[in-house]
Amino acid sequence: MRSLSSTLEAAQKAASHVPFVKVTVNDLIAGVPNLRWERLYSGSESDRYHATVMPADGSLLRARVDPIGSKLRYQRVVDPDENSSYFSWQELESAADAGVALVASGAHVALIYVAAGGTAIHTRESFDSGANFEPAQVAASGLGTVRWLAAALKGNGDLFLVYNVGTTVSTLRRTNGSWGAPAAWPYSANDISGLAAALAGDFHLVIAGKDTSNVAKLWTATYGDGFAQAVDTWSALRELEKADAGSNVGFTAPFLAVLDTHRLFFIETFTGAVAYSRPLWTWFSPSLVFAANAWREPVPFDHTSTFGLAITGSATTAWLSTPSRVWRAPRATPELDLSVDVLEVRTSTRRSGGRARVTLRNDDGRYNDLPGGAYAIIRHGAELAISPGYVTSSGQEVSAGPRYWIDGWQYTSSGGEATLVLFASDAWSLVDHWRARRQYTWAAGSDNVFQILRFVFGRAGIELVNIGASATAVNHRPAFTIHPAQQLPLEEEVREATERRRRQGLEEPPPPTLTSLAGLRAVRRLLAMIPDIILVSGPFAFLFELQPAAAPDYAYGTDHPIFRARYADPALPSNRVQAFGDAAMAERFDFDDIDDQLDRLRQVHDLNLTSAALAGDRAEATLRQEELSLEQGELLVPVNCVQELQDVVEVHDPLVGLVAAKYRVVGLDLTYVRRDRPPAYEQRILLGRR
Repeated sequence: MRSLSSTLEAAQKAASHVPFVKVTVNDLIAGVPNLRWERLYSGSESDRYHATVMPADGSLLRARVDPIGSKLRYQRVVDPDENSSYFSWQELESAADAGVALVASGAHVALIYVAAGGTAIHTRESFDSGANFEPAQVAASGLGTVRWLAAALKGNGDLFLVYNVGTTVSTLRRTNGSWGAPAAWPYSANDISGLAAALAGDFHLVIAGKDTSNVAKLWTATYGDGFAQAVDTWSALRELEKADAGSNVGFTAPFLAVLDTHRLFFIETFTGAVAYSRPLWTWFSPSLVFAANAWREPVPFDHTSTFGLAITGSATTAWLSTPSRVWRAPRATPELDLSVDVLEVRTSTRRSGGRARVTLRNDDGRYNDLPGGAYAIIRHGAELAISPGYVTSSGQEVSAGPRYWIDGWQYTSSGGEATLVLFASDAWSLVDHWRARRQYTWAAGSDNVFQILRFVFGRAGIELVNIGASATAVNHRPAFTIHPAQQLPLEEEVREATERRRRQGLEEPPPPTLTSLAGLRAVRRLLAMIPDIILVSGPFAFLFELQPAAAPDYAYGTDHPIFRARYADPALPSNRVQAFGDAAMAERFDFDDIDDQLDRLRQVHDLNLTSAALAGDRAEATLRQEELSLEQGELLVPVNCVQELQDVVEVHDPLVGLVAAKYRVVGLDLTYVRRDRPPAYEQRILLGRR
């Protein structure tokens, strides 16, 4: 349950009250700003090795290798918002046709490149935000032919370089003004096709190439600077992308920047029929660590390039650059408060997902231009926040409520009244919309259930947090596969498609179709292995095990009145569970229920259950889930602004003999109709077993 101020608590328990609901829209996807890229410059420069950075003064620095004459060219744009500034390039010197890097810390800028001949790395540095550079210095020579390089600059002037010679990746560090010796990585590859680096405590790396089986991959890794990784050591290589063998797909030219979060661009290539070099970009939740490797599913970008899109930014703006293109995007958008226009709010939240419907007055046509005009922030996928509250002695107070993402909208007109109706779904819909682009496989004994779940939620852009997961969730390491084209049973597809249309306010059911495996199905399969549940709240998901002895968070029927109530005592759908594994079997029973209605059997078959202990855990978890699936009634009450799913509540209803009865909240419906007199403002709470 969220926190509640004393004045707001008093208002929601008062005999009479004035409701207030705050409704806002922001251009966020799972809490991360949705960058809207605008192209400022289009030129004719050759697509080749390049780099960009933005130092402290807000100028945009760009460097590229010109294949004509193998020249290193440089550009400093003092006012990057002025598109006429991008035509002029300064020729610095001859350079190899190889990687180039630009890094900055404050006004200190370092330009790193491969010298003519291809076997030496040179640096040129500036201490006035790139206006003037000192003469070139040799960082290393006699290296063999260098192809790709990346760099990071620390605030004390220390430089970190990573580069490849053939299939060997090496690091090179300058500490206290002195260059050390190159150090080769401890891994093997058949090809290296790009490197990226960023400083965030340690040095965060992205490597494109092919493994020793000649499978194209995009890896992430950490090179230690003593923050979370030991100094001058490599973490394990973590797979971000992988191409299926024989698919003719490869990855190249990654660029990484730490802005509001880590943002990565890279190129996916295809050499078969209708070949392409397509930029993709991705990120992860700002509160996640790099080592979690929980990246959102990469998104296609509308451009064609072989050498990638370099990304940098200031506190207010993100920038993209190739030799012939420049884009910008504001890093934040103002919040749009719709509260004064709200006529009606209806929300429905269940364990498997939540929906919202918000009706706005549109009598003057103010919303007729969507998604343009003054209200252009209202777009498909934008975040819709609904915060319930009351008018209290301190004014209008709300509790920061649930977050939804807009599925669509519709206009209505009747009796001289025009409205705009927004339809939205919570974070479960983001998981449900994720489709596996390829097969993902975890070998038995590798990742635990929590880690696999974190991967799936990460692909939807949501951070999964362990706030009390069971021992099974962190110790069970099953064999698990997510298929890219597994077909759903027809009746389930119809049901899920109908639900999606309902979110959008469409009444007629769709024609039956078949679709690929949804992310939500992978989550359900994993949750079936453990006794835990997942609660989504805004852009986060929380994994925890429900405790039967949990203390109540709130009471109804004492100082918080109950308008109407219904209490039920349904029978268990299953009171005996058998779990069969690989040469293992276990049973669990609810003998009290068996005494009443004999045994109702449910069987589970899973070859991951390789011991009697694992089979017993599964049988016990399954029986617990059977209990938690039961709905035991409902309350209709004045809105409790901080009530959440899975809270434990205490109910006092002497008319039916209930005194301090404990229930768990398994569903919430909120209704606010402002145009009623007095406004309708009530909450339906579905009750389940604790």
